[in-house]
Amino acid sequence: MKIEYEDSFVKIASLLGGEDYVKVARALLNNENATDEEIASATGLKINSVRKALYDLFGRSLITGIRVRDLKRGWFVYRWKAQRDQVDGFIETQKKKALERLKQRLSYENEHQFYSCDTPTCKKLTFEEAMEAFFKCPTCGKNLNLIDNSEFKNALEWKIGQMQEEALAK
Repeated sequence: MKIEYEDSFVKIASLLGGEDYVKVARALLNNENATDEEIASATGLKINSVRKALYDLFGRSLITGIRVRDLKRGWFVYRWKAQRDQVDGFIETQKKKALERLKQRLSYENEHQFYSCDTPTCKKLTFEEAMEAFFKCPTCGKNLNLIDNSEFKNALEWKIGQMQEEALAK
């Protein structure tokens, strides 16, 4: 049976590495226990691109590899298989990591005051950094002004709440 339609495994592969990963993921779904050479042949990708995708997917526990001896050549090769049952766990782990990063960023925003010269190419500074620079932008020399980051903090709080509600609903 050939799998032609997108599923969560293929979508995750796309997010991780783009079109090359999609080709590798589809090849794995269409040919269980394929070698990297077989996948390269099926996808038209260079062997190095296939191996990069395979090792990345393997490192994220989305595929498994079994080492077997190639009877024709006599050396060991890996036979790769998609672990579709791991996709949901992978997604949940990524969501937890993203939620934790958002919480850390909100904490950082709450704990600091920020100053900027309002020039888009200049970076914003914490109060301590602004004080060390005598409230002059170290890049362009303009005066630094206090930034009202309440909108940004509200957006972070909203997204954190949304993600926590989604996690509770499961």
